[in-house]
Amino acid sequence: MKLGLRLTTASALAFLVLVPFALLAALVSGGWSPLHELDRTVTDALHSWAVRHPRWTDATVWWTNIFGPTPLRIAALGLVIWLLRRQARRLALWATITMAVGGVLGMLLKLLVGRHRPDLLDPVAQATGFSFPSGHALNAALAAGVFVLVLLPVARGTWRWALWGAAVTVTVLTGLSRVVLGVHWTSDVIAGWLLGMAVVAVTAAAFPRVRREPVVEEGLEPELARPGPAPGAGF
Repeated sequence: MKLGLRLTTASALAFLVLVPFALLAALVSGGWSPLHELDRTVTDALHSWAVRHPRWTDATVWWTNIFGPTPLRIAALGLVIWLLRRQARRLALWATITMAVGGVLGMLLKLLVGRHRPDLLDPVAQATGFSFPSGHALNAALAAGVFVLVLLPVARGTWRWALWGAAVTVTVLTGLSRVVLGVHWTSDVIAGWLLGMAVVAVTAAAFPRVRREPVVEEGLEPELARPGPAPGAGF
């Protein structure tokens, strides 16, 4: 895919996810009743299910802890170290910036929107801080995007399907776990997914600007799969 077309595609994707995110943020901040009623309905239904199924709730707690923001950032750090060992410094820098920018944006938006978490009579879990957007959903989307775009060039055959399957599974189930546990509204989770995808798209669109080669195949650095020093060695 040529550089110009790639930049256009990534920019269009970023726009397509930023628009619904901005709309969702505006509706949440403006207290739009239909959205809040829908959030409450879904939360009440899933909370009732969680109370009736304590074993599944324990499994959900386990999942949300394993794939929380801190473990995902540690996993991303491991990926960055692996890239540095392969001399793919530009790609390591992209992964670092993507995770950092997304995390900072999430924290700033929580403070700006100031949405409170669900207040349930019989909570099955506790969380602190503001609610919108979901940090778990955001970081799951960020990590999934980073791992997919970095590892696509080195994944072959069924490993590609496994990579995509793991990315989608972790992103979706981590977000849903927050609603099931009653610590986030559904719109918080959707907003986290959208923001994460937007950040990955924007940083991916900017990444080729530092590349010398105008042609890219799959992932951000197809040459990562080739033997010898990776192209980021001279960054």
